[in-house]
Amino acid sequence: MQKFGVREVEKLLRLPRRTIHGLVKAGFVSPERGPRQTYLFSFQDLIVLRTAQALAAANVPAKRITRSLKELRRNLPQSMPLSGLSIGAVGERVVVKEGASRWQAESGQYLLAFEGDPAAGQLKVVQPQATAEDQIDRGYELHEAGRLEQAEAVYRKALEDGGPDALLFFNLGVLLEDMERKAEAAESYQAALQLDPRMADGHYNLALLCEQLGRPQEAIRHMAQYRKLVAKK
Repeated sequence: MQKFGVREVEKLLRLPRRTIHGLVKAGFVSPERGPRQTYLFSFQDLIVLRTAQALAAANVPAKRITRSLKELRRNLPQSMPLSGLSIGAVGERVVVKEGASRWQAESGQYLLAFEGDPAAGQLKVVQPQATAEDQIDRGYELHEAGRLEQAEAVYRKALEDGGPDALLFFNLGVLLEDMERKAEAAESYQAALQLDPRMADGHYNLALLCEQLGRPQEAIRHMAQYRKLVAKK
């Protein structure tokens, strides 16, 4: 069975030596000892190290990490199978895919996916695709923190990747208003309402904005629609 020294682990996983030693000290992996008491890591250790680091970075409690990794390690193959191996999250479950077969490990939604062949010097982390809800939350956090340009970039990237979304257009409209880009904000609200004509807040915000932009008839129409929708609730 092939073993990997600390230097090789640093290269393969792109983890600092201090992080590797810290994860060993925390008991997440127990590598063998080689000449001069140097650490020798197995293929399983590589997977566990990278997973532990990802979970720790996500502020998952240490006890939960240990529980997840214990079950995960118990089911991992001794070496990279020819059919390939990936580890990822599906909802609340950790799912391991080995070739055409899949099996479930301990729950741990923060786990990342791994692909490659460590023996060939390849082992990469595959970041899970962010959902529209994730990107909306991220954009909102950036907006609240006053990082408006970054928030705009997140919303526009989300629209580019996932296609039209009413809430994304609405949040972008609110952001553009705060950036004093009122005409663009109005366009964004209109796009949101085309996708969801029953979005009361969209009609309300657009009504106020149209009044500021000197478009009184549109303002009246959207405010009337807002009142109609609110009255039905």
